[in-house]
Amino acid sequence: MTLKPADGDEILRENFAPWVLELGLVVEKVGEGSAVLRLPWSDRLAREGGGLSGQAMMAAADTGVVVAVAGARGGFVPMTTVQLNTSFQRPVMGRDVLVAVTISKLGRTLAFADVTLTTDGDSATVAQASAVYAIMG
Repeated sequence: MTLKPADGDEILRENFAPWVLELGLVVEKVGEGSAVLRLPWSDRLAREGGGLSGQAMMAAADTGVVVAVAGARGGFVPMTTVQLNTSFQRPVMGRDVLVAVTISKLGRTLAFADVTLTTDGDSATVAQASAVYAIMG
C-alpha cells in the first residue's frame, strides 16, 4: 500500500505523544522509504537568542523516521528508536524546517535512516541526523 501525506498525518495523530503533536509537524511527502515533514516555525520552540531549539529539530527528525519506515512498510508498525545522532550546522531563525528522511536499509527487525534538515526556501543543511530503529511489529 502506498501512503499519502494524509496517511502520514494520521500516523502522527494516532501514535505520538501530545507534546510531539504540539510541534505542529505536517507530512508533506511520503514514499516507499522516504518522507518529508515540515516543522513550522514557532516562537515557543525558540531558545535563548531566538534560534530554533535543537531538541525540537531532533524530535522532528526522530518522528520523520517513523513516517518514512511506515511508507516503506506500507503502513504503521510498532517501532522504537535505538540510536539517533544529530549534528547541527547552522542556526534556524524565524523559518520553517523541512525534515527529509531516506531509509538507507530496511530489514525485518531494524531500519537505518539518514535525515537532512533544511529551511524552507534554502537548500543549505541546518542539521543532519542518522537513526536506527527497532521494528517490533
